[in-house]
Amino acid sequence: MLSYDTPVPIAGNSAPTSINIQPNMTNGNAQTTTSAAAAAAMAGRTADTEKVHHIWLVTGPAGVGKSSVAAFLAKSIGMPYIEGDDFHSAANVEKMANGTPLTDADRWDWLTALREESLRQIRGGSSGVVLTCSALKQKYRDVIRVAGYFDRSLLIHFIYLSAPESLLLARVEARQDHYMGANMVHSQLEALEPPGPEESDVVSIDVSGTLEEVQREALSRVLSIMTDEPNGRL
Repeated sequence: MLSYDTPVPIAGNSAPTSINIQPNMTNGNAQTTTSAAAAAAMAGRTADTEKVHHIWLVTGPAGVGKSSVAAFLAKSIGMPYIEGDDFHSAANVEKMANGTPLTDADRWDWLTALREESLRQIRGGSSGVVLTCSALKQKYRDVIRVAGYFDRSLLIHFIYLSAPESLLLARVEARQDHYMGANMVHSQLEALEPPGPEESDVVSIDVSGTLEEVQREALSRVLSIMTDEPNGRL
């Protein structure tokens, strides 16, 4: 039986998939760079690309901008966007709205639901998905990695967003109509296990800059992985 307390081996990777780049930047230089990267991606297609599917998880604690970055990436690379918050149970939402941190037991069904929804969309014909998920601990990330462990055509990548607590608090306090209050930031940071060097499928990005800067860096890193690495490995 698989234990969520033990890191799951990461599946081997194959050739990169084809992508449909739809840049949505107002900065001319950024759009030129994206177009060039897209051309390189298309030029590097192989006969095996259709066999590969990517799951991109944008992770990190509350306030890092997961939804904004993930929605931008999904549109830019032409993949469906899955908002992880939409898959929390009513009980989980109520706990977080009341300032009560979720336990490991609260998260297992949520993580499994996110993994299964990603697979459902891929089996439905998508080349991949972009997914938001806090994935605060390595064992949470391992729940998603299970998919790639049993299906080597899946390439699973984590984009870990981070920032100082003061910045995250300011951002969460400025939110409106969201159940995640500022008091949850500290509890999430206490539970956080930043990805270590052994988690080779993780890209780390500091989000202290502007949203456009963070989006541009995230897209650049994604394109690099999908086009420059012969086997899609980070």
